[in-house]
Amino acid sequence: MPAHADAIPSSSPAFATPAYPLRLQKSTTNSVKPTILPVLLPAATLRPLAFRTFTKKHNLTLNSAALQALAIFIGKHCGSGWREEGLAENVLDEAAKLWKRNGGSLIVEGEGKEIREVLRSLESCMHGGRVHQQGNSSRHASVSSLESARDETSDRSITRSNKLVRDDSQASLGLSGLDVEDIEAQDTRIQEPRHFLKVVGAFEQPRLTYDAHKKHFDRTTTAPSLLPDPVHKTQFFRNRYSLIHQRLLRNESFQTPTITVSRERLLHQSSSTVATTQQAYKLTPIANLLGRSGSSHVLLGLLTIAPTGSLAISDLTGSIALDVQHARAIPEDGAWFTPGMIVIVDGVYEEEGSAFSGLGGGGGVGGTIGGKFFAHSVGGPPCERREVTMGIGGTNGSGDSSAGGGFGWVDFLGVGSERAAGPRMRKMEKAILQLQNPGRGAFARTKTAILGEVNLDIPRSVEALKRVLGLYAAGPEEDIPMSFVLVGNFVQNAVMAEGGSGGSIEYKECFNILSAALSDYPTVLEAATFVFVPGDNDPWASAFSAGAATVLPKSRVPELFTSRVKRLFSAANPEAEKSSGSKFGGEAVWTSNPTRLTLFGPAQELVIFRDDMSGRLRRSAIAFQKSESKDSFEQIEADKTEASCHPDEEMEVDRAVEHAESHLPAATDGQPANSAAANELQIARKLVKTILDQGHLSPFPLNTRPVLWDHADALRLYPLPSALVLVDPEAPPFAITYEGCHVMNPGKLVAEGRKGVARWIEYDTRSKR
Repeated sequence: MPAHADAIPSSSPAFATPAYPLRLQKSTTNSVKPTILPVLLPAATLRPLAFRTFTKKHNLTLNSAALQALAIFIGKHCGSGWREEGLAENVLDEAAKLWKRNGGSLIVEGEGKEIREVLRSLESCMHGGRVHQQGNSSRHASVSSLESARDETSDRSITRSNKLVRDDSQASLGLSGLDVEDIEAQDTRIQEPRHFLKVVGAFEQPRLTYDAHKKHFDRTTTAPSLLPDPVHKTQFFRNRYSLIHQRLLRNESFQTPTITVSRERLLHQSSSTVATTQQAYKLTPIANLLGRSGSSHVLLGLLTIAPTGSLAISDLTGSIALDVQHARAIPEDGAWFTPGMIVIVDGVYEEEGSAFSGLGGGGGVGGTIGGKFFAHSVGGPPCERREVTMGIGGTNGSGDSSAGGGFGWVDFLGVGSERAAGPRMRKMEKAILQLQNPGRGAFARTKTAILGEVNLDIPRSVEALKRVLGLYAAGPEEDIPMSFVLVGNFVQNAVMAEGGSGGSIEYKECFNILSAALSDYPTVLEAATFVFVPGDNDPWASAFSAGAATVLPKSRVPELFTSRVKRLFSAANPEAEKSSGSKFGGEAVWTSNPTRLTLFGPAQELVIFRDDMSGRLRRSAIAFQKSESKDSFEQIEADKTEASCHPDEEMEVDRAVEHAESHLPAATDGQPANSAAANELQIARKLVKTILDQGHLSPFPLNTRPVLWDHADALRLYPLPSALVLVDPEAPPFAITYEGCHVMNPGKLVAEGRKGVARWIEYDTRSKR
C-alpha cells in the first residue's frame, strides 16, 4: 500500500524508529563534579609556595591571617593533590590576580572583607580542585538539542571568546578577563572623549593617609568634620612631611650606591647623573644633632616661625633655630622659600654656648633642640614624575605596567588605580583619541577651553565671554571643545561683605546675565560640559572673609544662585536630541576650588586651582644673599638640584606663549621689550618649580592660608597630575612643562591695558599641551 505523505522515514515502521535518529549528547565524567577529600593544611606548610606566588611574582605581602585563610581554602577545595598536581599554585596565582583587580593594597590582610570576597569568587569557579572559567561546566547542549543548534552555539562562543582578548598578565581563566569590551565593536556615537570625562570635587576625593611604617596609603574611614580634634592638625603636617621624605629617599641623589665605581668611569658620565659615595646626601634627624657640635649635616624639615620670632626648622623628631644670614638659595633665584614649606638645608650645627648665647636654652624641652643650625644652602625637595610615582613603564607613560615599585595600586581619585584600570583605559584612550574622520562623522573632540577670572558684574568680561563662545559656535562642530572651564572670581568684590558687589540678590542677577549670554549659543551648550570653579569672592565664605583669603578647599557656588543656568541646559538637551539624535547633551557642573578633571580614569588628571599665589609668595618669601661668584662644584650641585629626578629634561616653555609675550611694549627705562618678557618668564618658572617641588597647592602657614584639616588631601599634588591650571591674575600668563606636568595660567579673561582683547587657554588632551 502506498506510504502516507506525512509519514516519517523509518527503518522499522512497526516500531516508528527514525531513519536518522537524533544524536544525544553523551554524558561525560566531567559533568559530574569530582569528589575532593578535604585535608587539614597548616599555614606554615603553604608559606613557601605562597611567598613565591604572592611576593616574588605579584609583589604582594601576606600577613598571617590571610595565609591561614588561604590554607583553609586550599585544603578544603584542593585536597591531598594540592602539592603533587600543582593545584595550590594555580589557586594562589588566581587569588593574587583577583586581589589586584579589586584594587587591594600591597599588604594582603586576612581580617577584612576583601579577602573573603576573593575567596568567595574563587569558590564559585572551583571544579575538581582547579579554577575553571565560569560557564564551562554548564555549556553542554541539552539532550533534546539538535546538531545545528550546537553548531550555532559554538559559533557564538568562539565569537565571544575572540572579544575577550587581553594583552596584560592578569587575563587568565575568566577571572581577570571580566568586563572587558572590544573598543572597535562599540558604536561610534559613544566614542567621544567627553563620555570618559569626570569632575572630582575636593569633598568627593577619597581621604588617604600615608603610613610610613607600611609605606602605603590607608583610606581614612572616620567621617570628616569642620571642627575636628587637634590631633588632625598634627596629622596634616605629618602626612605632608612623610610623603616628601619617602619621595626624597627614592631619589638617586640620596641613595648611596652599594657598588663602588671607578673614578675614571665616573669622569665619562654627565655631572648631573653622577651619584658617588662622596656626593650622595644623607638626611639627619634634628634630634640626632645633640652632642655633634661643629659637624655638617643635611636636614629636611618644615620652615616655621618660633615663638621668639626667629626662623626655625622642624621635623618629626624636634625643632631647632635656623640661621640663614649667610645662606644662599639653590637654585639661585629659581624658587621661593616661605614659612610653611618643607625644605632641604645644608649647614653646620653649633651647640649653645660654643658659638653664641641667647634665647632658646630649653635644652630639648618641648621638642626644641638647644643651639642653632647655621645654613650654607637651602633648596626644595626635588620633584618626582608621575610615571615614577605610579610605577608606569614605557616611554612617556605608554601604559605598560612596570615590575618596579610605586603606588600603582592606590586609587587616589576614586576612578580606579593605575595597575587595575590603567592599561585598559589607556588602550581605550589611544583608540578613541586617534579617531579623526570628520567626513564620516567620526571625530574626537579633545580640547578643553579654560577661562580665568570671569567677572560677571563687569560688562566687558561678559562681552568677552560671548565673543569666545561665538568664535566656537561659528566654526565646525569638531572644533568645539569638549569642555569649558569657567574660573572665578565671578564678581569683582566679595559678596555680602558690604563691598561693591552687593548682596545675594545682585549676585544671583550676575548668573542670570550669564544664562542670557549662554542662551545665544545653543550649539555650544549641546556639545560641551561647562565646569564652574569659584574664587575667594564667591559665597558663602566671602561673607566672612571680606575679600581676604578664605579657607581651602572652598565649596561650590550654592544652588540658590545657579538655578537659571541649570534650566538652560535642561531645555537645550531635548532640542539637541531631536535635531541630531544624540542622547548625550551638554552639562553644567558646579564644583569646588580646587577641583580635578579625570579623563579615561587614571590615564589623565587635570587639576584646576584659583588663588592669588604669586603675590602671597612675594610677600612671605625669605630673602637670601646672592653670591657673586661660584666655584665649579657648587655650580654642579645647583644644576643637579634644579634638574631633580630627571636631569636630562629641562623645563619646557610653550613657544606660542613665549612668542606672544615677546611683543610687549618697551619699558620706560629704555630696556628692550624682550627683557620684560624674560622677567615674566622667570617669575613663571619660579612659581611652577615652587609649587610642584612642594607637592602641595597651599605651602603656607595656616594663619596665612587656612586649610580644612580633614580635607587637606584635596590640596595634594602627589602623584604629579598630567596638567595643572593655576589661575593667578597677579602672575603673567604662561604655559610651562616641568617634570612632565604642563602648568598653565590663563590670567584674566579681559587683558588689562589691551582694549578689545580676550585671553584664554586651550588644553589638548591628545598632546597633553
